[in-house]
Amino acid sequence: MVAVTGGRVVGAAGPGGVTFLGLPFAAPPLAERRWRRPAPVIPWRGLRDATRQRPSCPQNDEGWNRADALRGDEDCLTLDIHTPGLTGRRPVMVWIHGGSNRAGSGAGVVRSALARRGVVLVSIQYRLGVLGFLSHRGLAAEQGGHSGNYGLMDQIAALRWVRTNIARFGGNPAQVTLFGESAGAQDVALLLAAPAARHLFRAAVLQSGTPGFGMPFRPLSEALALGDQLDRLSGSGGDPRRLRELPVDRMLALQRQLGEPATRGNEFLFLRTTIDGAILPAPPDRLLAGRPRLPVMIGTNRVEFGPGPGTVDPGPFARFWLGPDADRLLAAYRDELAAGREPRRGPLELRLQSDAQFHCPANRLARRLAGLGWPVWRYEFDQPVSPPGLTAHAHELPYLFEGREVGGGVRLQDYWVALARWGDPNGGADGADRPTWPRVDEGKPVTLRFDPDATRPGPGLPRDSYCTAMIRY
Repeated sequence: MVAVTGGRVVGAAGPGGVTFLGLPFAAPPLAERRWRRPAPVIPWRGLRDATRQRPSCPQNDEGWNRADALRGDEDCLTLDIHTPGLTGRRPVMVWIHGGSNRAGSGAGVVRSALARRGVVLVSIQYRLGVLGFLSHRGLAAEQGGHSGNYGLMDQIAALRWVRTNIARFGGNPAQVTLFGESAGAQDVALLLAAPAARHLFRAAVLQSGTPGFGMPFRPLSEALALGDQLDRLSGSGGDPRRLRELPVDRMLALQRQLGEPATRGNEFLFLRTTIDGAILPAPPDRLLAGRPRLPVMIGTNRVEFGPGPGTVDPGPFARFWLGPDADRLLAAYRDELAAGREPRRGPLELRLQSDAQFHCPANRLARRLAGLGWPVWRYEFDQPVSPPGLTAHAHELPYLFEGREVGGGVRLQDYWVALARWGDPNGGADGADRPTWPRVDEGKPVTLRFDPDATRPGPGLPRDSYCTAMIRY
């Protein structure tokens, strides 16, 4: 039993420690609290049962997330914790899940093998899709001229809860590492930039995600136009009260109809970063220049994702991702394929989108931070999936959470936990048991490559010859 903000909770003890599920870090964002900053936790009487999984945040069923979609509920601003013990001052690792900022949940993470590595492991949830990232003129009129990024506000509220309460779970509030994958990695990067998140964590890991994912940042004026679309589709007449009265299922159905050219319709709508003027008062690259420097690990998988061969017209597809120099770059990709270079990069469509949306933005961010004097480490993960024998987006997650070995008998967990414990992935007494991971240096960048046969550092950044030629990334 632990006393936390709001009341007392009881978790489940096991051989590896104690697990607490569904701890509220804010009031349920229902009715009048929909599309507002997260409100303080509502106190409860007696013991709150923290031994069973709580709902996911509302989301459409996209197949891979069916379980989360089926148990979605707006009362979802909760977090899970596993701790080896309620005393002590252990490193804390806080996970932000992926899912394009419109799907997924934090469920199951604190039951993983990573929880048995001597850290306090936390997994948080946040509002998704139109409920978490809508900008709207009526909401802006209520909220000082700013609207949007409510999901980021939730993440900041969760980190503040961790700072206040984690010592009661044996964690050190001054030793918090934030890590996430895909949209979760993008959000980690945005929290690095956001002034309201400063001093809430001391290290970060970005797995396959950066601010905007290679798309231009969205000014508030364009974000408000998406709210105008929702008004037309819903018949709300621009009245936030009428939108707040809509059932969540109706809201999710309307979400599918929103879109803009800069995100290829609806596909990446909530991955494009909105500069809302409040949580993000300026573009992230400008905000990072004034932030205290933190250790950061930035990684991508050798193949991330893209359309199947022959399923899109290469010309328009390349122009969307590569900008005005697309024809020349597309010819370079075709020459690379014809010469049989780098077969583990997959077909043209996979190469092009993986580079433009993942590899090149990650390189750019790593160079940007290194140039500002941040300690930065860059990795590339490549372990084959069978079939088709190529790496895939999110494929590193079971290696991280289950402790599987990669090439050379190395575990990702060793580097991640060392960063959390020492502020350096090479730290600790066991550092000699794994390859040294050199930092990114602006003049001599190095990448740690988790290849199928070995783990080793290598010169340069992934796909850098293509990335330096891209105008838009």
